[in-house]
Amino acid sequence: MSYSWDQQQQPYGSGWGDQGSFSYDMGSSDFGQEQQFQNFEYNNQQNQGVSNPSASYNSGGGQPSTFFTPGPSIMTPGMSPESPVEDTYSLEDEPPLLEELGINPDAIVQKTLTVLNPMRRTDPTILQDTDLAGPLAFCLAFGSFLLLSGKAQFGYIYGIGLLGCISMYGLLNMMSMSGVSLGVVVSILGYCLLPMVGLAGINVLVSLQGPMGIVLTGAAILWCSISASKLFVTGLSMDHQQPLVAYPCALLYAVFALITIF
Repeated sequence: MSYSWDQQQQPYGSGWGDQGSFSYDMGSSDFGQEQQFQNFEYNNQQNQGVSNPSASYNSGGGQPSTFFTPGPSIMTPGMSPESPVEDTYSLEDEPPLLEELGINPDAIVQKTLTVLNPMRRTDPTILQDTDLAGPLAFCLAFGSFLLLSGKAQFGYIYGIGLLGCISMYGLLNMMSMSGVSLGVVVSILGYCLLPMVGLAGINVLVSLQGPMGIVLTGAAILWCSISASKLFVTGLSMDHQQPLVAYPCALLYAVFALITIF
C-alpha cells in the first residue's frame, strides 16, 4: 500500500488555489476487502431507512436528491401485502353500560323479591354478590321520605347504618365457620331496609304516633329482621341459627324505626 501527493502552487487569481494530484495504490486483496466493507455499510443504511449520505445534485434546480426507504409495515398473520387493513371494531362488541359500572339488574331484582317474600327460596350464589347499588338507592329513598315528613336525618342514617354493619360483620365472623366479607353484610342489610322505607313512606301520609303506628312499626321491624337473618343463614350455611342472627338485626332496624316515628 502506498500514498503520494503532488502539489503545485498556482498564481493568485487563476480561479483555483492549490492544485494537486493524489495517487493511491493498494493490493488487490486490500481493495476487495475495502469494497466489501463499503457495500456492507451502504446496505445497512438502505435497510434501516436512512437516506443516502452522499446526496447528488440535479443539474437543473440544484436541489439535493436523496434516497428514502420506508420502514417495515406491520401485517397480521394470514394477510398478503396487497390486501387492505380492515377495521374490525364494532359497537355491538361493547359490553352494556350497567355491566361496566358493576351493576347487575337481575341480582338486584332477585334480592328485592327475596326481601319482599322471606319465605321465597333463594339461590346462595346471589348472596355472595357485593352489590351496593340497591342499598344506596334504598338509603336515599328512606332519607327522602324522612325529609318529606320534616326530618333531615341523612347523617343519622349513614352513621347508624355503618356502625350496625361493622357490628354484624364481627358477630357473623365469630358465629360462622366460613366467614363473611364486609361488602356482603352491607349489601344484605341495605336490601333488607326496604320494609322500613315503606314505613317511612306511610309516615309521610299518616302519623305513626298511635296504636296503628305501633303495630306497623313492629311489623316492619319483624319483616326486616326475618329477611336479613334468612339471607345470612342461607348464604353462610348456618343451620338452626336464624333466631340468633335475627335478634341483633332487629335491634338495628328498631333504631331506624325510632328515627322514622320520632
